[in-house]
Formats: sequence, C-alpha cells, structure tokens
Amino acid sequence: MTRPDWLNLNGEWQLRQSATDDAPQFNTTLPERVNVPFPVESALSGVMRAAGDNRNYLFYRRTFTVPAGWSGRRVQLHFGAVDWQTTVWLNGSQVGAHSGGYDAFTFDITPQLNGGTNEVVVKVWDPSDTRQNGSLPPIGKQTKTPNGIFYTPSSGIWQTVWLEPTPVSSISSVDLNPNLSNNTIRVRVFTRGDVTGHSVLAEALNGGTVVGSATGGFAEFAVPVPNARRWTPDDPFLYNLRVTLRNASGAQVDQTTHYFGMRQVSVGMVNGVLRPLLNGQFVFQTGTLDQGYWPDGVYTAPTDAALAFDLQKHKDLGFNMVRKHIKVEPQRWFYHADRLGLLVWQDIPSLTAQDVNADNAQQAQFEAEAREIVNEHRSSPSVVAYTVYNEGWGERALADTQRVGNAVKSQDPTRLVNVHSGYNCCQSLGNPGNGDIDDWHMYLGPASPLPSASRVAVLGEFGGLGLHTPGHEWSPSGGFFAYEWQPDSTALTNRYVGLVQGVQNLMVGKGLSAAVYTEITDLEGELNGFLTYDRQVVKMDQARVRAANQALIAASRSLPSTARVQLPVNGRVSFQVTTPGYTDRYLRHQNSLAYTEVVNAASPALLKNDATYTVRAGLADASCYSFESVNFPGQFLRHANSRVQNSVNDGSALLRADATWCARGGLTGGGVSLESYNYRGSYLRHANAEVWMGDGSGGAAYNSPAPWAADATWNIVAPWAP
Repeated sequence: MTRPDWLNLNGEWQLRQSATDDAPQFNTTLPERVNVPFPVESALSGVMRAAGDNRNYLFYRRTFTVPAGWSGRRVQLHFGAVDWQTTVWLNGSQVGAHSGGYDAFTFDITPQLNGGTNEVVVKVWDPSDTRQNGSLPPIGKQTKTPNGIFYTPSSGIWQTVWLEPTPVSSISSVDLNPNLSNNTIRVRVFTRGDVTGHSVLAEALNGGTVVGSATGGFAEFAVPVPNARRWTPDDPFLYNLRVTLRNASGAQVDQTTHYFGMRQVSVGMVNGVLRPLLNGQFVFQTGTLDQGYWPDGVYTAPTDAALAFDLQKHKDLGFNMVRKHIKVEPQRWFYHADRLGLLVWQDIPSLTAQDVNADNAQQAQFEAEAREIVNEHRSSPSVVAYTVYNEGWGERALADTQRVGNAVKSQDPTRLVNVHSGYNCCQSLGNPGNGDIDDWHMYLGPASPLPSASRVAVLGEFGGLGLHTPGHEWSPSGGFFAYEWQPDSTALTNRYVGLVQGVQNLMVGKGLSAAVYTEITDLEGELNGFLTYDRQVVKMDQARVRAANQALIAASRSLPSTARVQLPVNGRVSFQVTTPGYTDRYLRHQNSLAYTEVVNAASPALLKNDATYTVRAGLADASCYSFESVNFPGQFLRHANSRVQNSVNDGSALLRADATWCARGGLTGGGVSLESYNYRGSYLRHANAEVWMGDGSGGAAYNSPAPWAADATWNIVAPWAP
C-alpha cells in the first residue's frame, strides 16, 4: 500500500545501551551512533556489538521536522519491525508500545507534534534467548551463543522507520483476495478516524488502464477483473488497484494504490494423489530454505537490490518456490517475490528450540505474533502456505500445535497451512494430523511421507551439502558445519543433481508434491548454501542445477497415471525389463534370489521355468497380487531387507505382506509397476541384474535414482513356461 507523500527516518540515530531497565532520557544527547535500520549486532549499524552482549535495553533518539506541506493532516509513525518489545515517546510523551519482532506497527503522533523540531525516543528490550525477566519471545534462529545452525541475534530496530501524512479519515489497510471462479478481486478496506457515511471506490488496473471497478462499504466487496490474466511463477503478472475513500457527498477523502495477482491456491486429486494446486493445476514446488541472514547486516539486507538478489538467484537456479525460514522479511521482500514469481512458504518465527516450557502468557504472545504475520501478508500473491511449527521448536503440547494450526487456517482459509514442518524430527511431539500438509525433514534425504485423503506430502527440508570456499567464510564460533561435505564444485553439483532425481522419483512413485533444499546461501558457520555467505560465489554449476530443477517441474506437469491395473489371476506371466538396452532380460529366480537374465526361445527349460510366475490374489490383500513360482509351487516372490527372493508361504503375516504387490500403471507411462503392499511408494526394480525393492530416492546402490523409473517398470508378457 502506497501514498505519494512519506519521509524516511532511516539513517543516523543516537543510541544508548543498558544492562538495566532504565528510564528514557529526553532532550539529552545519547553517547553512541547507530545506522537505522540495521540491528546493533551488525557491521552496517556502525555498532557491531558482540552476540553475547548483555545490554538488552536499547534507547534510540533522533529529531525530525514535519514537512510544511503536510499541514492539516494526521502524521503516522511507522515501524517495519523492531525486535522485540518497543515503547515510543514523542517530545517526552509516550505515544504507544508494541511487542513482537516480526510485524509492523504504527502510531498516530499528531497530538504530540510541536510544529518545529520534534524528538522521538524509542526504547527496545530484546532479551533474545536469555530468559531475562522470565521472557520467551519468538526468535527463530537467533541466539546469544551462535554456533552451528543457530546464528547471531538481531536486536532493536531492523526494518525501515518512516513518517506518513494521512487525512483525518483515512485508509489504514486493505485486504485483497482473488476469486478465479468469477474473475473478481475481493476487497476489504480498513480505516482510521470517523468514516460515517463514507464509501469506497476500488478500481482494478492493467498498467494505467482501468479494467474493472466497484463501489462498496467496509465489508468485503468484489471488483471485476474481466479475462483475468493468471499469476504463476512463469508469468507473475500483477494488476494495480486504486482505492479511494469518499465522504457522504462523494468527494475524495483519501486514496491509496496497491497491486494484486489473480491466482488461487487449493488441493485436489491428480491421478489419485492429493496435490497442491495453483490455479487448479499441479506443479511441483521446488525451492530452498531461505533464512535471510547477511554478513554485514545480519537480519537486514544491505540494500533493496540485495534484498531482491537472493530471490532472483532462486529464479536463476530454476526454483519456483522459497521457504522463508522462521523469519519474516520486510514488505519489499514480498513485493520482489510477487513480481519475480516465487511461491512463498512463510514460517511463523518460533520460540527457542531449547528447553521449551512456555507458560500461558508466552504461548499467547506467540499466537498473537502469528496472527499479525498472517494479517500483514495475506494479500501477497506469492504467499501460498504458512508453516506454524518447525521440528518441535517452541512446541509445548500437541493439542496446542493442532489448535494454533486450525486458528491460522481459520484466519486465512485461502492458503495452505503446514501445521508442523519436520514433525518426524528432533524434539517434535509428533504428527499433528491436521492442516493441509504432511511434512517430513530428512538429511540428506530425499524421503517422503505418504499423501493422504486430506494432506499433501512434502519434504520440508533435505540436502545440506557442504563445500568450503576459502576467503568467503565466517563463523562466530570458528567451526563450520554441513550435513555432508563435498570436495569440489563438480562433486557438489553431481550430488545435488542426483538428489533432485531422487525427489522426482518420489514425486512419481510415492506422491511427493514439494521439496525444500537446505539452503540458498551459507550462513555463518553453516556452509551448505548454493552461494557463499557474502553472495560472491555460486558453489555449484548453475546451468546444471537449473536444468535439473526445471526438469523436475516439467515432469510434474505430465505425470504418468499410476492407477491400479488388472492382472490375470491364476494365469501365468513373465516380467520383461523395459529399461532401454536391457529389454531382452526377464525376471527370474535362482537359488531363491531374484535376478534379471536374457531369456529367448533357445534358453533351457529351467531358465524359462524360473522366469515364469503364476499370478495369485494377493496373500495380504486380494485387490493386489502375489506371484507364485511355477517350478517351486508354494514359493512366492517377496522382499526381505529390500532384496527380492522366493520364499515359502509360511502363513505369517509378515510373509503375506512382503509377498503382496499392487499392480499400477508403469512409472514411465507404459507397462506395469509393482508397488510393495507394506512399503507404499517402493517398487520392484532391477539393479545390476539383481532385483530389489526401492523408492529410487538414492542411498544404497540398489536404490540409485537413475534409471529407477525404467528399472521399476515391467512389461507383463506371455509366459516363457506356458
């Protein structure tokens, strides 16, 4: 939301740091200088104080003069974000207070203005993770003792401070919600002052041309957007919106300008698998963990161009999504994501990951900050999902987790809610079971939960490949961490491309719908980024990374159907390999183990018998199948420790399950693939002439990602032993 008039208050302020809860000082020069809006721990603040500094009380002071042209209007004092508890005085009078390190707040300072030089004093208390005075604020990755995956804190003012003149009766905010079913943008206007008898004119514009307009009040109303151009990562088209507040006589009182994207987020069945949909279509969401730290600014990017840089680099690397990890960026970051076309998963910053024991007031504060974050960003077209909890950090009870997840969904039902990312990890209290998303973390991975009828399956974190880049590293502890080290850029790129192939296999075979790689940049002592912490070096081959990511996205647009297929129960069949170059081979058993071998008309009878099975109704599920050896009746094809073999049916539940396979349309789009009954998403595949069960995610040699889909697709052919 913009107006033409405003005054930036960034720049040099006076500063006083204190270890005690002092009173503010007025009309008094403070001893230090700080460059707002950079946190005091940053080099760009000019202070660069130590992470463990115990002066948790910060006092900021500066003066300003209101421009003469603003006469007769109200003056709003805006703060983008201040960490964590803020009190503001103007000319010695308190004008307001705010708790929360990641949301914007505004005070009307008109009554306190003096007509000349005005003094603003800001007091901030930021205890970080010290538990000072019984505190437990949402902090994300901040810690007074940075090490490993936890980083330097960011205290005080860390986003822009500015003044804005507004009419006495004015627009305070506007919620925008596109409706693709009738090509409208739904608009709700919130106001300040007395708006009795007022109305709102909202005009949708393509560039400067009005394409639709409507008049309404202060409930939601619809503005037509005829033949609406859909916003997507490939075509992130933005419309403009002009909102005019009019008094009872129809005269303009206030006017603001906005933008919006016409897009819809939902879930739906695609080939029998629940998937996230954008504008009714499934596209795999592939992105990185983006934690938003900078070597010179810590929480605050050095420039607006730098703020956009990391997002543009996501596009350059072929990604279509970014997970903003337990931090909330300035509105400009969301604008860049909107215009560049990135799908944003916005995390709610967590309470500390250590020794969580939140009381009711601390839990309530976490939830209040979550509500404010949703309110501020619910109109951004790029934001498609909210992540409420991460790996159990700040989690005090599973019932709380479920309740807060439901509250976020109720607050914004137009987006997906990921109640707990990585509930399979760390100190998590377990699977919440609600929300739209079932989210695992797996390092290195990849891996996937199974989608259900109500939740899509995603891999919320994986990867973490590290590479040292001397001259571009900095660690506050002197140590460096990665989940797996690689010796050089080529090896790093090769490993990444293999992981992406594994992700693609999980998408096709298990129903995975999104994956988040750790991470876009190195961070202090964590060296698993695509880029170094200073953004000077791209550590992988960018062209190969882009090609792999784009191939994954393209594959999601034409997924093969893996619906159940029928096989001839009690009939004999043979299984022909479909992998190019090996189609003269067939599945056979030898000394009980399963192999593939060349079989032809001249082959001996024993080999032909070994390569023939009788199709039976599944021993564990009659809707699936079991395969009985024709020359060893009573022995069935089963997996044991992933290796496939013949075993006698001993009547046990384990044998029945291991020997049951569900026939599906081939993973390559033709033939048949045989999915394990008790390891959903894993399939019968051959590797180096041996036959195994695997999901193609990588790891063991038999589970190699390529050419898994072909190796796990078979032609069901006439039996070699009729």
